[in-house]
Amino acid sequence: MQKKDIFSLAYRSVSSNKLRSGLTVSIIALGITVLVGILTAIDSMKGSIYSSFASMGVNSFSIRNKAMQVRMDDGGNKASKGNKRDKKKVRHSISNKQITYQEALAFKERFKFPAIVSLSQQATGIATVYKDAKKTNPNVRVYGGDENYLQFSNYEIAEGRNFNALDVQSGRNVAILGQDVAEKLFGKDKKNVVNNTVRVGDVRYRVIGLLASKGSSKMMSADNVVITTVNNVRRIFNRNTSYQIGIAVNDVKQMDAAQGEATGLFRIIRGLSLNEADNFEISRSDSIAEMLFASLGKVNLLAIVIAFITLFGSAIGLMNIMLVSVAERTREIGVTKALGATKKVIRTQFLYEATIISLMGGIVGILAGMLLGNVVSLLLSSPFIIPWAWIFVGVTLCAMVGLGSGLYPAYKASRLDPIIALRYE
Repeated sequence: MQKKDIFSLAYRSVSSNKLRSGLTVSIIALGITVLVGILTAIDSMKGSIYSSFASMGVNSFSIRNKAMQVRMDDGGNKASKGNKRDKKKVRHSISNKQITYQEALAFKERFKFPAIVSLSQQATGIATVYKDAKKTNPNVRVYGGDENYLQFSNYEIAEGRNFNALDVQSGRNVAILGQDVAEKLFGKDKKNVVNNTVRVGDVRYRVIGLLASKGSSKMMSADNVVITTVNNVRRIFNRNTSYQIGIAVNDVKQMDAAQGEATGLFRIIRGLSLNEADNFEISRSDSIAEMLFASLGKVNLLAIVIAFITLFGSAIGLMNIMLVSVAERTREIGVTKALGATKKVIRTQFLYEATIISLMGGIVGILAGMLLGNVVSLLLSSPFIIPWAWIFVGVTLCAMVGLGSGLYPAYKASRLDPIIALRYE
């Protein structure tokens, strides 16, 4: 008997027992749905998180004072332990020392590494912007930057121009609007935005540019901003807060070297001695995303464990069903062997049946898991994900489950004595 004939016989046997096969397929499909669905959803979340943080520049890092740094893991404890080992401490009087404009400007002038340096400061995150009778919600973020700020933050100009040297030096009232702010004040067509005037609080600004849209994540909109010059923020808002220094290297491979040189230079500017630890923080723009990815990795592991437990239960259920099938089809097996079927043919038939049921469950589970996981993509406005790696893993697991759970029933069926099988009632 040829293999295609054995396969055809196995398929007919599976399709003739719809209830039994359907229950087994459902159990296997559930395990694969859990595996593929959760892992596809996590891939969607990773893509959304990475795109959100990568929009800040994957080749960039920032220098901030320690008071501005938000701790999301035990990195600070590790650093403090390392400082104790090195016997380096920060004088309490300068531990949270703000980065002044003079220090930031000195760094920009003296940093000769092949990179762009940007100085910036957040004026407020709760501004209301007015245009005649129209106004925004009081949640607009106002930033002060220099001529390099847009490039460092990966913003592009859709209309108008960037700040020039005179804008930055004089601190005059010029501003660049984000897409959300422009749409709120000038309508969806955003006509006549450039060279028009808006009011941020009580201060009137001339709009010199309109930013191209960067989109938004669930955390914030990158387009709900007004950007003016850093000297304008110093003059208008009179914020006694720390400045941020942004460095974007020309070659991402030089990140470590650039960070080392920036650390050394800024230590000199801040007057730190050799036995003193840094009283400032250097943070990469994708560091928070990496920490979130590490947390999602634990969810990955949990999903895999749950799926394997479900698949293990599915394998036991499939084996039991195949054993029941052997018992129910004893006379059929006897007739088949009496007609000349060998032990190998009987084993192959039952292995085919187990594999067919497993792969059917796997296909249903993969499709259901992929659709379920991409619901997250839809909610996060991420592209549709086809998890090829997890599809391959799912199909492989189902084939293994089918073969593993079908071996013993197939062996038992092939060992039946045809004389005894024919007399079985």
